[in-house]
Amino acid sequence: MSTRLANGGRLIDRSKPKNFTFNGKRMKGYEGDTLAAALLGEDQMLMGRSFKYHRPRGVVASGAEEPNALVNLGQGDRFEPNQRVTTTELFDGLYATSQNHWPSLEFDVGVVNNYAARFLPAGFYYKTFMAPAAAWKHVFEPIIRKSAGLGQVPTEADVDRYEHYYYHTDLVVIGGGVAGLAAALAAGRSGAKVLVMEQTHHWGGRAAVDGGEIDGQSVDAWIDATVAELEGMENVTLRTRMMGSGVYDHGYVLGYERVADHTPGDGRPRHRLWRIRTKQIVTATGAIERPLSFAGNDIPGVMLASAVRDYAVNWGVSIGDRTVVVTNNDDGYRTALTLKEAGLVVPVVLDARSEATGPLAEAARAAGIRVEPGRAIAKVHGGKRVTGVSICLQAGEGSALEEIKCDAVAMSGGWSPVVHMWSHCGGKLIWDEAQAHFRPDPNRAPTSHDGEAFVVTAGAASGAMSLAETLEDAYAAGKAAGKAAGGKAIRKAGPKADAEEAQPMAPVWIMPQGAGPQKRMKMWLDYQNDVKVSDVQLAAREGYESVEHTKRYTTLGMATDQGKLSNINGLAVLSDALGQEIPTTGTTTFRPPYTPISFGAIAGEARHEIFQPIRRTPMHQWHEDAGAYMEPVGHWRRPYCYAKPGETNEQAVNREVLNTRENLGLLDASTLGKLIVRGPDAGKFMDMMYTNMMSNLAVGKCRYGLMCSENGFLSDDGVVARIDEDTWLCHTTSGGADRIHAWMEEWLQTEWWDWKVYVANVTEQLAQVAVVGPNARKVLEKLGGMDLSKETLPFMQWKDGKIGEFDARVYRISFSGELSYEIAVPASQGRAFWDALLEAGEEFGVMPYGTECLHIMRAEKGFIMIGDETDGTVIPQDLGLNWAISKKKEDFLGKRAQQRSHMTDPERWKLVGLETLDGSVLPDGAYAVGEGNNIHGQRNMIGRVTSTYYSPTLKKGIAMGLVLHGPDKMGEVVSFPTVDGSNTVIKARICDPVFYDKDGEKQNV
Repeated sequence: MSTRLANGGRLIDRSKPKNFTFNGKRMKGYEGDTLAAALLGEDQMLMGRSFKYHRPRGVVASGAEEPNALVNLGQGDRFEPNQRVTTTELFDGLYATSQNHWPSLEFDVGVVNNYAARFLPAGFYYKTFMAPAAAWKHVFEPIIRKSAGLGQVPTEADVDRYEHYYYHTDLVVIGGGVAGLAAALAAGRSGAKVLVMEQTHHWGGRAAVDGGEIDGQSVDAWIDATVAELEGMENVTLRTRMMGSGVYDHGYVLGYERVADHTPGDGRPRHRLWRIRTKQIVTATGAIERPLSFAGNDIPGVMLASAVRDYAVNWGVSIGDRTVVVTNNDDGYRTALTLKEAGLVVPVVLDARSEATGPLAEAARAAGIRVEPGRAIAKVHGGKRVTGVSICLQAGEGSALEEIKCDAVAMSGGWSPVVHMWSHCGGKLIWDEAQAHFRPDPNRAPTSHDGEAFVVTAGAASGAMSLAETLEDAYAAGKAAGKAAGGKAIRKAGPKADAEEAQPMAPVWIMPQGAGPQKRMKMWLDYQNDVKVSDVQLAAREGYESVEHTKRYTTLGMATDQGKLSNINGLAVLSDALGQEIPTTGTTTFRPPYTPISFGAIAGEARHEIFQPIRRTPMHQWHEDAGAYMEPVGHWRRPYCYAKPGETNEQAVNREVLNTRENLGLLDASTLGKLIVRGPDAGKFMDMMYTNMMSNLAVGKCRYGLMCSENGFLSDDGVVARIDEDTWLCHTTSGGADRIHAWMEEWLQTEWWDWKVYVANVTEQLAQVAVVGPNARKVLEKLGGMDLSKETLPFMQWKDGKIGEFDARVYRISFSGELSYEIAVPASQGRAFWDALLEAGEEFGVMPYGTECLHIMRAEKGFIMIGDETDGTVIPQDLGLNWAISKKKEDFLGKRAQQRSHMTDPERWKLVGLETLDGSVLPDGAYAVGEGNNIHGQRNMIGRVTSTYYSPTLKKGIAMGLVLHGPDKMGEVVSFPTVDGSNTVIKARICDPVFYDKDGEKQNV
């Protein structure tokens, strides 16, 4: 049985007991325990069920590589499924339940799948559920959906908070074992700014468990001294409980800090996602021990030898009273010696190698431990826990030579460097034949855009498997990275350890090597997904020769551990089945995150009322105080209208339209996107972005422009102003500023990366007010300042100067058809400028107006609106905007797409005006119908309404729409059936889309 040892446990404080609950049973552990250690200390070997066959499963590892022991953690608003017991720190009141079983962990009816295993081989889901067709919907799919997944879905909102943290540093060290500490020591001594992150709550990794000496002192003492020295360096930041989640291009690293998982409810954020920019990255991520594949290697009590050692040394937990060790390398003997020293029985060490002559093997013999070279495990006995093993020859077929009673098995199949971080951004691997693992190839390191390497590995992550080699490699890596990050060269020697003599390992992928089909069907590679040796061999026979295809066909490595334990063994089995070398088969792709991170950390503070932050203009509070009815426009809130007491919104809109046409209106236009495009190549960039020519726009002038997607569809429009020889300012739609900014950056970064162009989004830096109406010039003249006469500032020009006491840029543009000035001032002056206009405009009948008034006035003038006249399928030619498409330019985004046959099809619907015969308002989005039916038997649609309003200026309903051959049908009447169930048909006459002041006399006064 597993139990707590009387002594030991370097990480726990036995004076501080912690109570917790597992499956309703109260249990006890100690401060410093992981949940796994506490459960094992209470003899809870069975912790879950496997996904496919519902086989009993217990802990197999001691860290983030654990595939089996996942639990539901917490209750109510702190409930979270699929939490690893090996990485969950114990705290008082912890509540956990096992998952993937019914009705209980001990008795699970799902285990029936195990007895039907021969009918559920790899890829069975591709071969079954085919017939009868109706059974899929009513039988198969409901069963599959119910059985899919492991943990339960939370039903209550998460009460905890999460945050993002932005950090810039010279160098990041990922991993706080002795390799990470040695690398950080070298980098810190160089003077570079260093961040060191360690995913556990303690420093030193597993070196303190394995023992040895560094610089003449114990590993523990060296760790303490080194951490103290690093803490004393102002240029070094140390973080525990923080995992390197992903390494990306351009020195971008994601760090995942579990701030308060072990202290829930203390007011701190639960998780923190670090967004880090750095010059150099050292990945000191260590290595993971591989399991061995033998029949029954998934029974609770069969564990990695290093994990058995960890539980004994770190947490004072014995996995069993009698532990059989099986290994193919010297490291397994460390576990045997550790258990022997703790007073536990090791009946035998089974060494798959034909000889066991290394120093550790001799030490085991000297300690009285039986060592059997050339031996293997034929079968593990037991169901919900280990009861014994059968021994056989490794070179044989599995005939039992002896049975040994035991309650635990410690297996060691060699070590694989943790290469995920190296591989995330393109680092390549090389096969190390001697160690039988993939390690980073230093000649093919991830490089920045200038060809310089920015990621280096250290210690075991490089393939250095001894303490001496680890320290030497790590210190050199930190020294080189520190210098590359801008630090000074250092001469001080790094830490040293004595070299260790070791017998070479023997690559062993299945045990015994001649095992037959029955045994291979019980050899587990992927514990969580129940992938066996026989499944991978079946995939090879069925033609899945690519490792990526085999992964998807068998689900090997697709579990929450992402193949940390299974991938190399599975890869070796596949290579053997294909009769080729392992490097030829290759590896699957390593993708971030290294281990799963919480959705809360990804979202950060973007939840509840700030899930989508509300953007406010400098005049927003004035609008609210004035009783404006607000509407969402992108992330902004804009006044729809300003209804007076007793007035409906419709009446308010009509009043605002008439007043603006007759007197003076003010519009808060601060939300309009404002992008500055600057640089020597800005002109040709602008010509590519817009359909019309922008490079020849004169300084001081404005031009209306259209933007299209690469597929030719209209995506945005706005007025562009030429500021100086190398600078343009682009106005975009309110909801389009961020999208267009990203669009520009995408092309500059991926296609025209060598163009010298800089784009800045200054939308929120400027407040902008449209001063509109016959009295617009009068109110500005009253405020004083710059000359805004027609002669000084003609239509479609701009000018910098003073309006009263305000620094202003005035654009002589109009979206209403009236005399209009759009005036931009610094955002800090926006509210004061608005107040000054209201005060000065009182004698001129000033009245603010909202977005609906804006829309009506632009429709009266026949101006299009992105999102109304466009829907992602409309091109400029559909809207009669051929004049805005340059015939001089060789190219622009969307030009070639617009030359496709379906884009030049004369049957495309075209923009027209629509006015109802009875003066009513057409329904928004209504379809026009022609005679007969289409090929599907439906009414023949010949057009649709894109914008429709009641025009108080014209005192009738007006609309714009896209109609088949519309411009050729002026004066014709079309029918628009309503959809209100009354069978009403509204008749409308096709007309010019410009309903008001067609010659533009009012805007040019």
